[in-house]
Amino acid sequence: MLALLFKNFIRSKGTKIGLIFLLVICFISLLTGQQFQQKQQNNIREAAMYQKEHIARNAAFHKDEMGLLLYYIKFSLVNKTLPVNSLAIGQRDVNPSIQSVTIRGLEGQKYDAELNNPNNLLSGNIDFSFVLIYLFPLLIIAFSYNLVSEEKESGTWKIVATQSDNTFLYILNLFYIRILMLIAVLTIVLFIAVLFLNIPFDKSLFTFYGLGILYILFWFAVSFFIVSLQRNSNFNAVILLTIWLFFIIILPAIINTYIVNKYPIPEALELTVKQRNAYHEKWDMDKKFTMDKFYQHYPQFAHYPLPNTEFSWLWYYAMQQAGDDDSAKQSQELENKLQQRNKASQLIAQFIPTLHTQIQLNEIAQSDLGNQLLFLKATKQFHEKMRLYFYPKIFDNAAVNKENWSKFVETFNDPSEISFAKAFLPLLLFNLLLIGFGWRNFNRKGF
Repeated sequence: MLALLFKNFIRSKGTKIGLIFLLVICFISLLTGQQFQQKQQNNIREAAMYQKEHIARNAAFHKDEMGLLLYYIKFSLVNKTLPVNSLAIGQRDVNPSIQSVTIRGLEGQKYDAELNNPNNLLSGNIDFSFVLIYLFPLLIIAFSYNLVSEEKESGTWKIVATQSDNTFLYILNLFYIRILMLIAVLTIVLFIAVLFLNIPFDKSLFTFYGLGILYILFWFAVSFFIVSLQRNSNFNAVILLTIWLFFIIILPAIINTYIVNKYPIPEALELTVKQRNAYHEKWDMDKKFTMDKFYQHYPQFAHYPLPNTEFSWLWYYAMQQAGDDDSAKQSQELENKLQQRNKASQLIAQFIPTLHTQIQLNEIAQSDLGNQLLFLKATKQFHEKMRLYFYPKIFDNAAVNKENWSKFVETFNDPSEISFAKAFLPLLLFNLLLIGFGWRNFNRKGF
């Protein structure tokens, strides 16, 4: 019977058109992922080359004054991009994967981002996670909304009931064929992605694949429950599309509005302005006040006396540090609010399968807000490391040509671990719940 049901399913013109359309969109999403991957690789390679040339050029012009040289040159920290990130770009399209900073005030540099066309950012990328979250459910709804109702409406259901020993098993076989077909499409696309995007067979890929299967099963479970209500095809189609619209569009918008209003954050621009104002006002203040704050922050540099000159690099970088110190409260407040938003969205998403899947796919690909917050924290540590390394050289006016300038590109590796329970359990529970309710409904109807 399975072979016959499969032939009837695959012979349908609508089935062929739907599968071809989905495969074409999937391949387009892989091309989008490849373009993103190449862009990231080019940016990292160009950052390393630019930094080398940039430092060499400035070192040639400012070879006698370490403080002046370090006013200009930047040092790069790279946020490592996993190959699987090309399947779920997440926030990497708006947040930079490379932070290039001078040892001057950090808060004025930390939130710098690449210039992007706002229209492109608004429309977003058609990566594979988008296709999986948004388009796979539509095809599942198209394949399963009328599984029983169509035969009842055409008058063939009585024939099925008399020829089948178990009509419930017949319905399960109908779903089984469609589930296998969609999982096969997912498997084929991910296998091509492995070859096309050089994604290794590792824990990230297998978790991504497992989450994709559970998400597909969730939408089949939703369809199974709606079909179990034994209503007509039009009703099933309208209800399933309404559920899709609610889970995909309306509910995420409501939750986003709630989180934004619950945890309002100061603008990064305001923080930058605060840091710069705090620095600029130090030009008109007593130098002793600035130096006392600097020595309080870095007691290890207290043995460097302030030169009796109109200008000194010791005083200049002390002013830069004071700007960061004066804006530290606002900086911490912004970081805390972003952390709160991230935790709130993860907590709420556990009860919304579509949001949960999207967040988990981004976490697996290290393209989520949590990764960006860790990267900003690593940028702060990297910046502090550069300051502590170069401050003594500036204050001692060390020779520029004695420094090895090629060693200051570093890579940040996100230490977050993938949790199978966190990724799979919410979807698994929803699937079991919907299947249980659907099975009960079919039993009540005498199947």
